[in-house]
Amino acid sequence: MSLTLQTPPSTTLSSASPIHRTITRYTTFSFSLRPPTTLHFNPHRSLPLIRASNSSINAASTTELDAVSAFSEIVPDTVVFDDFEKFPPTAATVSSSLLLGICGLPDTIFRNAVEMALADSECYGLENPNARLSCFVNKAFANIGSDMAKLVPGRVSTEVDARLAYDTHAIIRKVHGLLKLYNDSNVPPQRLLFKIPSTWQGIEAARLLESEGIQTHLTFVYSFAQAAAAAQAGASVIQIFVGRIRDWARNHSGDTEIESAQLRGEDPGLALVTKAYNYIHKYGHKSKLMAAAVRNKQDLFSLLGVDYIIAPLKVLQSLKESVASPDEKYSFVRRLSPQSAAKYTFSDEELVRWDEDSLSKAMGPAAVQLLAAGLDGHADQAKRVEELFGKIWPPPNV
Repeated sequence: MSLTLQTPPSTTLSSASPIHRTITRYTTFSFSLRPPTTLHFNPHRSLPLIRASNSSINAASTTELDAVSAFSEIVPDTVVFDDFEKFPPTAATVSSSLLLGICGLPDTIFRNAVEMALADSECYGLENPNARLSCFVNKAFANIGSDMAKLVPGRVSTEVDARLAYDTHAIIRKVHGLLKLYNDSNVPPQRLLFKIPSTWQGIEAARLLESEGIQTHLTFVYSFAQAAAAAQAGASVIQIFVGRIRDWARNHSGDTEIESAQLRGEDPGLALVTKAYNYIHKYGHKSKLMAAAVRNKQDLFSLLGVDYIIAPLKVLQSLKESVASPDEKYSFVRRLSPQSAAKYTFSDEELVRWDEDSLSKAMGPAAVQLLAAGLDGHADQAKRVEELFGKIWPPPNV
């Protein structure tokens, strides 16, 4: 299947805007490592199934990428426009950073989705400027997500405004509004995820949404308490940022969870993914675990067996170019499995039914600070989208 990324030269958003000069890259977890011939649309398919095995691989005649893909779904942390042909997408994420990138590029198949949102008569008729801007952004998210759903076989994850992170009911209203827009575009709910920050309020929103059959994707997880609470809430996907936890540990101290991992000789980010995986599988939670901010091949090898691993292009390229032959350092064995999870021991304190108070007490300084930083960054991007829309609305010919 061949896909073009060009739009007609009559586009009406200005490519000379400050956004074009400042936004050069934005990320998504949405790209397949399979050749283009395998990109087939299937409305009933979720994120690709994990190909797992409990045995090691005789990798003499294959690449390292093929070898590790037997254990986890490997997806690149990349940009839509740079690597669409090289890594055909299987799923997609719609976010404020993606929207900024679309508005800053002169030619993209998604520009029309933004222009249609800005010309929407329902939003146009709202007198309150803030409500009008929010309507435009929601429409743009749903328009882009609907276009992506036509291009990818897997699920489209849509970011929920980080400024709502401490308001359960506001999160739910936002998701319901976005879901209605997707429904208007005939995108079925099983094709959708809604990406929510892992505050207690966000976790509670995920629990309520999942009880309605709406799939959630909890992000900014930096502690076991958050991961366990998210699993208890029934979140469809839980995302842990391995490298960010490691970075914090290199420059800070005083976090009991991190220091305990270090005393055991473990990397704190990898240790959290391992512990969360074991908790999910030992106690039968439905959540899938996503390891993000993986920085190198050794990180990836240490996580084989986790449901999804997001890795930088340079790591993936190295894996793809390396012949996987047995050596002394890496044996390409599954590190995480339901069998090993069954043997993992948790303390009584870790097996509580998590609530707002226990979660707050259990989150150490690393989780508190990293969560706050993530929320601030995403809230800033959301504000920039609104500022941009405020400047370019109404578009020409409206």
